[in-house]
Amino acid sequence: MIHELEADSIRLEFDGRIILSDIYLKCETGKITGLLGRNGQGKSCLMKIIHGSLNCDKSIRFDKIVEPTAFKKPGLVAYLPQFNFIPKFLSLKRIFTDFNLEYSLFEKRFPEYSSKYKTAIGALSGGERRLVEIYVTLRSNSNFSLLDEPFTHLNPLQIEKLKALLLEERKIKGLLITDHMYKHVVDVSDDLYVLADRKIYLTKSIHDVESLGYVSIR
Repeated sequence: MIHELEADSIRLEFDGRIILSDIYLKCETGKITGLLGRNGQGKSCLMKIIHGSLNCDKSIRFDKIVEPTAFKKPGLVAYLPQFNFIPKFLSLKRIFTDFNLEYSLFEKRFPEYSSKYKTAIGALSGGERRLVEIYVTLRSNSNFSLLDEPFTHLNPLQIEKLKALLLEERKIKGLLITDHMYKHVVDVSDDLYVLADRKIYLTKSIHDVESLGYVSIR
């Protein structure tokens, strides 16, 4: 069964300044949806709105059912914010237990963690810590995962392994990804939206992305 997430009629305003206006975005299971935009265009805000942790004029629907606070409904959506969200004193053993995930599968994919099962996540390098947070968010029991800057802070080898994992997880859930490392987002995305001047645009090619002023490919 294909599940559908829709963010419709989104309008966000801060202190009289319109950040987002009349936004519509759709994400489906079986697809990776990319979201691009310059700094300050509202990408992170849009993810928080979908997650339900930022309030505004909106209609967030999962399979046509309105869910204004999706994070309160188990199995709907998992969210990776830009910042580290797992307390640094928690061990990897505790984290994987809390997320009900098998550490052995993680270790098999990322053997560099083979001796770190009992290590506190705060003792890892920035990239190692981020990768753990990305992995548990992706593998969480949810129909959709929202990933804010998953590629940032990872090294090239980690990025390639992450892209393979994203394509694997796409088979069973819907993924919404935004990152300033846009080439990686473009590489894995089935659908690609661009936020520009408070509006959102569904693009058909990298040339559309260029025409909206996000990148220059010449």
